[in-house]
Amino acid sequence: MREKLRVLVEDNTTRKGKLFDYLIQVLILFSLIAFSIETLPNISKETRAFLDFFEMFCVIVFSIEYLLRIYVAEKPLKYIFSFYGIIDLLAILPFYLNGTLDFRALRAFRVFRIFRALKLIRYNKALHRFHLAAKLVREEIILFLIVTGIFVFIASAGIYHFENEAQPEAFASIFHSAWWAVVTLTTVGYGDVYPITAGGKIFTFCILIIGVGIVTIPAGLVASSLSKAREIEEKENEDKLIK
Repeated sequence: MREKLRVLVEDNTTRKGKLFDYLIQVLILFSLIAFSIETLPNISKETRAFLDFFEMFCVIVFSIEYLLRIYVAEKPLKYIFSFYGIIDLLAILPFYLNGTLDFRALRAFRVFRIFRALKLIRYNKALHRFHLAAKLVREEIILFLIVTGIFVFIASAGIYHFENEAQPEAFASIFHSAWWAVVTLTTVGYGDVYPITAGGKIFTFCILIIGVGIVTIPAGLVASSLSKAREIEEKENEDKLIK
């Protein structure tokens, strides 16, 4: 029985496994839609009652799924503390906390219902390629993040030097200047904080040029690694067919 349940829950290559995955995906989508409808103002009592009933139904199904995954897992504790295990728990936890403890602060836990959207990742076949691609460029991404952090600091310190006297409130410190550095390096440029001195404008131009590279480099790394991951996946499929 345990092996049959494992095939149903974890193997989406079988007919029953695919059906199980599709049902959970549809339920997640409807659950997120219901969660969004709850935020509408002035909804009727009948609608509110239906949404509460549907929420209870979703929680029951997700709870059964969560317990089944623990039951069929070879190492239950490993699943419980894994990324998907935590996401599955957060998807149902707000309901039980809201029903058992009467603290107003616990209402904030209801926001964790949005984590049900992350449950959809589990059922995406392309996830394997992304996981493989992440392994291929892990060292490059880490190096890129370190370099980006260094550039953010340099940009924050530089703009503080040029703009502190002219705009003491907007660029009060390097920490205050970090917001400008982030939005400029990422080429977002909200326009809420901007340089007014000649040195600050020239410095901003240099940072913007660097920012273009910061945006495009990770995109190129991911694109190339995904292409490589697809080749590896196709090779794995060919090896399976040969066997």
